[in-house]
Amino acid sequence: METLKKQHYLPRFIAPPEEAVNNSYLLAGDLGGTKTNLALFKASNGALELIREHKYASREYASFSAIIHHFIGECGQTPPQRICIGVAGPVVNGKVELTNLSRELSEAEIRQHTGINKVALINDLEATAYGLATLTDAQLTTLHRGSGNANGNMAIIAPGTGLGMAGLYWDGTWHHPFPTEGGHTDFAPRTDLDILLLRYLQEKYEIVSCERLVSGPGISDIFQFLRDVKGMEVPHSLQTAMQEGDPAAALSQSAISGNTAIAVKTMELFVRYLAREACNLVLKMKATGGLFLGGGIPPKIAALLETGDFYHHYMQGDRMAELLASVPIHIVNNDKTALWGAAYYAEILKD
Repeated sequence: METLKKQHYLPRFIAPPEEAVNNSYLLAGDLGGTKTNLALFKASNGALELIREHKYASREYASFSAIIHHFIGECGQTPPQRICIGVAGPVVNGKVELTNLSRELSEAEIRQHTGINKVALINDLEATAYGLATLTDAQLTTLHRGSGNANGNMAIIAPGTGLGMAGLYWDGTWHHPFPTEGGHTDFAPRTDLDILLLRYLQEKYEIVSCERLVSGPGISDIFQFLRDVKGMEVPHSLQTAMQEGDPAAALSQSAISGNTAIAVKTMELFVRYLAREACNLVLKMKATGGLFLGGGIPPKIAALLETGDFYHHYMQGDRMAELLASVPIHIVNNDKTALWGAAYYAEILKD
């Protein structure tokens, strides 16, 4: 792993006004399709201090407001004055339909249940983008140094339960995060094998978005395609590991160790599709300032991303090789970046 200098690789954000939130308590959340992380932070002297944190299984609660109410009840003498929640879905007018939970949530609902007025919902990848402001050098792994110049737009792609994407617009002095729903754009096959996979997934989903392949469930679907259509053998040990735990994790671990051909091929395809979507995102955003691989999966498969295959497929961007080569590429190793980003955003909420 390379040692990074923050001024060269990480975005430049306008600092939160210290006087506005100094010695205030902030509730930050990262609400996903699988789990919800909530944390209480103290904002003091322009820095964030983590006070307490808890993880909840998202589907075990009737509503997200119930999770918040439970968490605040355990904060004792330090209730939060501001709340910001990063959510997996598009936030419009303070409301969101949670993409992987089929539930709705609104800022008004949270205000009503908590009595706290300063509440914001933001997209989880927007929260991740803000979270880059809280990272240390050790929390990035560099796959490609690029030009080493953080001036310019940036992009984040984050495969996990779904596929999130966000951008950071460069105004010449500062970076400004914004969300996208790019994970729901169409998957574009290039090879005969890709076309077979597309047809397989069309029978299952009809519309095949990038998220259907570049995500944890996508890893499982690629595996099933190789097993059912291509007839690849599944060793008993791998089958057992997939049944007893997270199938995507079992496949990636087996691929890293090189134990089974079907796992190796599954992750080879996954890395290729991730690289292709990363390339597309960089080109659409003109993200010359940097590309960040976030979410739960990239840090866990760093060994597969560092082999050179990812960069090889990333560079296949028509006639834009020079631009693509100039872009620094990093893995975000802190899986709580969205949570810290939500706390950072709570700091800059306007009174």
